[in-house]
Amino acid sequence: MRVLTIYQMKLTGICSAMHLLVDGTCVCCLYLMASSFPATQIIGIFITYNVLAFMTQPFTGMWADRLERKHWMLLASILLLTLAVLATSVVMAMKCQAAGMPVVAVLLGAGNSLFHVWGGKQVAVGTDNDIRALGMFVSTGAFGLALGMVFFSWPLLYLFLLTLCLLSVASLHYDKPATSAGTITSRFSASFVLLSVVVLMTVVVMRSYIGETFSSGLPKSNTMVLVIGASSMMGKMAGGWMARWMGIVRTVTFVLLLLAVCLFFRNHGTLVLLAALFAVNCTMPVTLYLANVVLPGKEGLAFGLLAAALIPGYLIAFCL
Repeated sequence: MRVLTIYQMKLTGICSAMHLLVDGTCVCCLYLMASSFPATQIIGIFITYNVLAFMTQPFTGMWADRLERKHWMLLASILLLTLAVLATSVVMAMKCQAAGMPVVAVLLGAGNSLFHVWGGKQVAVGTDNDIRALGMFVSTGAFGLALGMVFFSWPLLYLFLLTLCLLSVASLHYDKPATSAGTITSRFSASFVLLSVVVLMTVVVMRSYIGETFSSGLPKSNTMVLVIGASSMMGKMAGGWMARWMGIVRTVTFVLLLLAVCLFFRNHGTLVLLAALFAVNCTMPVTLYLANVVLPGKEGLAFGLLAAALIPGYLIAFCL
């Protein structure tokens, strides 16, 4: 088994920590506003944020693939998130929710979108698309969301933002010029690439739907939110290591069998639902790894397409 270099481990660790902080910062801002203003005003803000944060990632991903120096994208993300925190402070202090909350949602969504494709691209290129590193990077956002939901407060928000700024400075050391996407030739035909991307996005939609279905059956409490976040995070981490150790086919087979068992016994308690949530998240690094394989040099686009595919799954689960 190939061992990650010190450089690759540090790069993955910094990007993963920043992923937790970015998602935690975003949800902290949103929940601070939700705690002070009517739910009817907040719903539209949450929708605006999620649409911008996820659905724009294919476009920001293409931009990431074209940039030679990726740190400009990171710095733009940090600037937008900092402005969002400042805007949240103004909205809360002046009670100007009608005019201010949409601004916060747009700043958060844009900053979140830029960061995710930057991080996904950096980890994929910096580790030669190592599936363990991909799993590590994508995993921490789930726990960041849980921390922000449960412990949202101004001190936590400022701590998240300050730490994020410090880590962004540290990450500049790992920014290296990447080979332009246009200079990398795929060994697959265009039709195969298109079909593969469609299949992978369909898998992500299904995974999003299944994950939301199982998590909706769990009791709602602060402790359970943290447990759900931790289960999702551990599943994504474990998925990368399992695929590296067992192989992708065996890993997917194991996950499907475990999901089938959990589905059969889904009415037998919380542990079954958490096991299903863990299992379905094991596939996340697998889909990202395969997307990077069929889209060499376009890792930003690959990350963005799969991120955008999450939203339809959530909507289907919400509507059914």
